[in-house]
Parts: sequence; C-alpha cells; structure tokens
Amino acid sequence: MNLEVRSEREQQRLKNRGESLGKPLAKSVNEISKQRVIRATYLITAVGLTCLFMQFGIVPYLATSLGLDAVEFGYLQTLFGVLQLLGGPMFGRFSDQFGPRAALTLSYIASFLLFLLLSFSTNVLLLFLSRIPSIFIHELPGAQMVITDLTTPAERANALGKLGLCFGIGIIFGSSLGGSLATQFGIYFPCYVALAGELACILMVLLFIPAQTKSQSKGNAEQHSMPQSSSVFNLKEVMKLLKLPGVKDIFLIKVLSGFPIGLFMIMFSIISINFFHLEAAEAGYLMSYFGVLQMAFQGLVIGQLTSRYTERTLLMLSVSVFSGVGLAMALMTNVFQYCIIVFPMIFAFCTLGIITDTLLTKSVPPSDTGSILGISASVTPLTRAVGPTIGGFLYRRFGVSSFGYLQLIINIALLLYIFKKRIPLTEGKVK
Repeated sequence: MNLEVRSEREQQRLKNRGESLGKPLAKSVNEISKQRVIRATYLITAVGLTCLFMQFGIVPYLATSLGLDAVEFGYLQTLFGVLQLLGGPMFGRFSDQFGPRAALTLSYIASFLLFLLLSFSTNVLLLFLSRIPSIFIHELPGAQMVITDLTTPAERANALGKLGLCFGIGIIFGSSLGGSLATQFGIYFPCYVALAGELACILMVLLFIPAQTKSQSKGNAEQHSMPQSSSVFNLKEVMKLLKLPGVKDIFLIKVLSGFPIGLFMIMFSIISINFFHLEAAEAGYLMSYFGVLQMAFQGLVIGQLTSRYTERTLLMLSVSVFSGVGLAMALMTNVFQYCIIVFPMIFAFCTLGIITDTLLTKSVPPSDTGSILGISASVTPLTRAVGPTIGGFLYRRFGVSSFGYLQLIINIALLLYIFKKRIPLTEGKVK
C-alpha cells in the first residue's frame, strides 16, 4: 500500500514538474516563432524595396523617351506622392482590421501591377496609369506593422531601426540594378525582373507571415480597444487617433522637423547640377553614400542609443542636431562641405524617425498601431506632394541657403515647444 501511495505521489510530482517546465518551454517556442517571423519580414522587405527602387532607375529615362518635359515629369512625381499620401491611413486601417499578412499581400500585388503597367508603357497615358497602384504600395509601413505587433515597447525601437538596413539595401541595390539592367538589356527589362521579385515576395508573405500578429488577449482587448467603424475608408476614425494624449504633439514634430530637408532632397537633382556642379555618376555616388550612412545608423547605432538614453533625451538630441544641420547648410558652399553635413543630418533623420514612430505606437491602443503607422507613413508622401512647388519657389527666390535657414528656425521653435510642453508625456528608456 505504501509503495502504491508513494508511486502515485511520485507520478503527481513528475506531472506537476512537467507542467511547470512546459510553460516556459511553450513561451520559448513562441518567442522563437516570433523571431522567425521578424527575420522573414526583414528579408521580404529587403527584396521588395530592391524591386521597388528599380523603377527610379528607369522611370526618368522612360519619361524622357516618351517626350515628357521637366514640368510634366514633376506632375508624374506629384501624382505618385498624392496617391501614397491618400493610401497611407487607409492601408493602416486595413492592416488593423484584416491583419498584416493581408495588408502586405495587397501591397506586393499593387507593386506587381505597377511594374506590369510600366512594362506596357509605350505612351504617356499608360505611364501615368502605372502610378495608380501606388495608392496601396506601403511595403515599409507594412513591415513596421508586423514588427510593432511582435515586439514589446522596450524592444520596438531597436527592431524598427533594423528595418533601415532593408531600406538601405533597397535604395543602393535597387537603383543601381535598375539602371544597369536598363542600359544592358533595354529600358523595359528591369520591369520583368521586378515582376519576378514581387511574385516571390507575395509567396513569402503567404508562407511566413501569420494572418494575425496582434495579441489576442481578451483582457488587453477590453482594456485598450476603442470603438471603431468597420469601414477602411472612414478617415474620421483615423483622425480620432490624433486627439489622443501626446499623439498630435509627436506627429507635429515628425512632420515639421525634417520638412526643409525633405524639400532640399526633392530639389537635389537640380541643386546637384546647378550648385554642386556634379555629373550624373557623381550624384549617384552621393546617393549611395546616403544609403550606406542610413544603413549604418539604423542598423548599428540607433539600437545602442535607445538602450542607454530616454526617449525625451533622444528626441531633443535629434531636433538639436537638425538645428545645427540647418545652420551648416545655410553656410555651405561646396559638395565637400555637404558630404560632412550629411553625416549628422542622416543621424538626426534616422533617430527622429524611429523615436517618433515608437512613441506614436506606444501612445495609441494596440488595436490601432497599424492606423497610426499608416498616418506616420504619409509624412514623406506629403512632402513629396507639396515639395516641388514650395521647394522650387525657395530655390529660385532665395537660393540653397534658404533650406538651411528654414531648417534652423523650425527646429529651434520645436526645441522650445518640447521644453514647454514636456514631450513626451511619459519619460523612460526605450529599451
């Protein structure tokens, strides 16, 4: 009898021990699964952006061959920016309601359609029609949505920063590959390569990205969810997010801080010729230099900074550096000086972008992180849409130094604004 009782107790003890060991094991397996999805997201993003940036190596030459002048090409670029601007918030809500796998699939299908139409663009009308699918092309924001859902707020800044490596790979290899293939095999050949790449991205998304990546905890859902309209196109619901505490302030800083730099970059092709007196190849090398610096800062530096300093400190640092960059740009006279200025400029640009995105996702309910990232993704298209008009006016009327003085004035005002309102509302280390 004693042996039987002892045996039952031993079995129960082993069972309890197995259950206690099973919980952390299951958690560990879950963490491994998350890391696999995150790594797959990085790979898909790098391939997708490489394909997407191939168009920048062929569209200007295709437009020229079809007879577009500089003004008409500006209209083409503005159309692309306006469509991206309109599509960003809708794409974010689509991701929140249907999951990031559906959103990313939509984005890569839209990229596929863009290159398909581009490959048939034998006249100006088809070239303009090829821009229409860009309303749904949001590959980088889609990847940010996956990363945001699968990381804790403490891990988020570092994980989002590593997406900068994917962006750098895309802009360096995509732009150069598109131009090389077009030169060697004809202007339409890069479109065929990009079509194959976009198909590969669609397959990888379906295979490796879960249908839902948001936490399904019922308690969290009840605590954090907001009443929402089911319509993806209800922009009123999107705008409600900007009324949440701290969100409008962070978004205002994100929009204004780098706006003059954005105007400068839109006008860079003209400035590189008229002010820096660069050849086309030299301008290409300079763009590659930008890409390498961005990869280094976002992939290697930002993670170290976010582990040591608070969000408020990094926000103020990036705005302060932007102010110094503005003064330096106002005083620069040659391309060598600009190459030096680019170093702190890219640092501030990367740091501010990651910190503001991190703060925005932490300031809204988990159910709305896709929507707020969609709004955030509209900042660059907004600059691209209004930039040619404003940038052209500043350059013609006041010269290159005007971009620097505008950068200095805006960021000094933002620095005082941050001091006065104590932004962000809560202070803590990012990691």
